[in-house]
Formats: sequence, C-alpha cells, structure tokens
Amino acid sequence: MATQEELTSVLDAVRDAVPTLRRNGVEAEDRRMIPDENIALLEKAGVFRAAVPRAHGGLDLDVAQQARIIAEVSRGCPSTGWLTMVWLTSTWAASLYPDRAQQEVFEGGSTRVSIVFAPTGTLTPADGGYRLDGTWRFNSGVRGAGWDMLAAMVEHPDGTSEELVALVPTSELSLADDWHVSAGAGTGSSTATATGVFVPAHRVVPLEEAMVSATGDRANTGATGRNYGLLGYIMSSVAATFLGMAQGAYELFVERLPGRAITYTDWTEQSLHPLTQQKVATAANKIDAARALSAGWQRVLQDAADAGEQPTDEQKAVIRGQTAFAAQLSKEAVELLFAASGGSVIRRDVPLQRFHRDIQGFSLHALVQLEANLEVQGRVLLGMDPGTYFL
Repeated sequence: MATQEELTSVLDAVRDAVPTLRRNGVEAEDRRMIPDENIALLEKAGVFRAAVPRAHGGLDLDVAQQARIIAEVSRGCPSTGWLTMVWLTSTWAASLYPDRAQQEVFEGGSTRVSIVFAPTGTLTPADGGYRLDGTWRFNSGVRGAGWDMLAAMVEHPDGTSEELVALVPTSELSLADDWHVSAGAGTGSSTATATGVFVPAHRVVPLEEAMVSATGDRANTGATGRNYGLLGYIMSSVAATFLGMAQGAYELFVERLPGRAITYTDWTEQSLHPLTQQKVATAANKIDAARALSAGWQRVLQDAADAGEQPTDEQKAVIRGQTAFAAQLSKEAVELLFAASGGSVIRRDVPLQRFHRDIQGFSLHALVQLEANLEVQGRVLLGMDPGTYFL
C-alpha cells in the first residue's frame, strides 16, 4: 500500500499537469483521442501505477485515494479524466485474474487496461483456452491501452451459457476509426473486433465471480483491503470523474469573471450581480454535497474489503443510487455555470464549453442513468429486493 508521501507526490504532479491538460483539450477533440503528452504526464506522475498491486511494483492505492487522483485529472480535462477512470478501474479488475495473468499484465508496475462489459462476443473452448470472436463498441481508451477486458458468452455442453471476461492484448484486436461524437470526443472509444483470437484459460474469468472478487488461482484473495465489490468500486470512480469535471468547470467560471460585464445592461462587473453570486454558491454547494456523499460509500467499500467481505446487496444498491445522484449534482453545477457564462463560452478555445458538453455526454452512460440507479436504491429503502443482480 502506498505511503502518504507517494500519494502526495502523484497528486502534486497531476495538479502541475492540469494547465497542460486543459490547453490540450482542442487537440484531444481534433484527434479523437487524448494527446500523447497527456499520457506521458500522467505516466511520469505515477498515475498508471495507482491500481497495480504492490507485489508487482504498483502503488496499490485504495478506492478513496484512487478517486482523488481521478478527480484531479478530470479537473484538468474531462476526456483524460474519463480514460484515467477506465484505465485504473480496469487495471484493478485485472488483479482478479490468476497470478499468471497478473504477472503478464502488471510487468513493469505501470499499465493501462480498458474494458467493455457488454457481452457482444463469443468464446469457443479450444485446447488450453478459448477462441474469441466479436465486436465491442464504446471501448473507451482502447487506443491507449496495452490490454482489453472483453465480455463474451460461452455455451457449455449441457446447453447453458455463461458470461466470461477475456483479458486480451490490444495488439491482437482490430480497432475501427469510428469515434465521431459531440461529447467525450477525446476518449478514443473506438470499436474493437476480435477474430479467432486465442485466449489462454488463465486470462478468462466468470463475470459472476469477478463481481464479488471471488475469482481463484491468485494469491491476493481474502482480507487484503482491495477485494472490493466490482460495480460499487467502478461507480465510485465514475462519480469521482464527474466531481472533478464539476470542480474544473467551477474554477474556469470564476477565472473568467474579472472584468466581465453583462451585455446590454448597466452591470460592468458580472461578479457584483446577486444572481451570479447565487449561482456560484449553488454550484459550489452541489459540488460539496457530491464530495460529502462520496466519503460515505468509500467507507462502506473499504470497511468491507478490509474485513475480507462484500458489502450487502442493500449497501450496493444504495451505492448505485448515491453515486448516480452525486454525478447528477455535478452535472447540475456545470449546467448552472455554463448558462451564466455568456455567448463567448461556446468558442472552442474556451475550455468551459468542453466541460459542459462532456459531462452531458458522460451522464448518458448506462451506469450513470439517474432514474435507473435511484430505482434500485429506492427499492431497498422500501424493504424490497434491488430488482437486479448487477450490483
């Protein structure tokens, strides 16, 4: 586990990189993938060691520490923050694979892994493993990752089927140049295709086992403090991305205020108008409320992992609702600030518009859908079952 000095070193380096990440926003959108400079800065900062186990040279940060890093990156660039979230959570998920696979993935102590949960592929048993075929869309960050985790279905001899997750080097996949979008444009979420790719058995795990950190053939089982509930851990990191985007938008809004008038009025300083003051206060409170909520679910996840247990289904349902609610609060804060920014905010060289577009787009992700997640939470609050196994 990382020392406080190691964590501080990473956070300080990321803060120093924030101006560059913001400045590179236009380039990220133009090339439809974050610039190599962004990746190099985060690599140098140690970000991609954050979720790698200590045994493999990583920092082995806990869920709350990873969230701080993700939020800090997102404060600089939403797309870079989103990819950081994907790469860290997927790297952690790779720690659920057998020791042999971990050795392959974590060699060197720093790695980037992508993931797609939709089981849009098939696995066919073969000698020593499986043959993987399929196509996976919205594969965020695959262009900058060394490995990809791809969900696929396998049919057993008795006629039953099972969802497995295959860990594949990205060099063995075909990547389409098809990421043309209006939000999250810098995430390089291209479509990946596998055609008869051989995946050895040690690089395939059942999704059902991975969801509760119950996979075998690995030394890091039990009360290591890192065997989190998979979905809750990922949702926590997603919420951190939204929180960082909102904080970045808040800072950008305040930076633009000095000397700004309200056009076609007698107000020569926008900051002196009570409505502006109210909007800034409301946005700040929404961000702080989201941050306060995060401390609660991070504690639930960590306490369970420290005890070598999983959160209860009820706790997991609440985490789903609270993380989505925090993301909504963050989105609302950005919307408030964007609406108060005047017509010039739509210029591409004004970063705030990118934060607004990106947080709108990311909020459409299936994991962040507010109503669906609140329904799951509301069911358990009313004494019912969660209504889904995806917890």
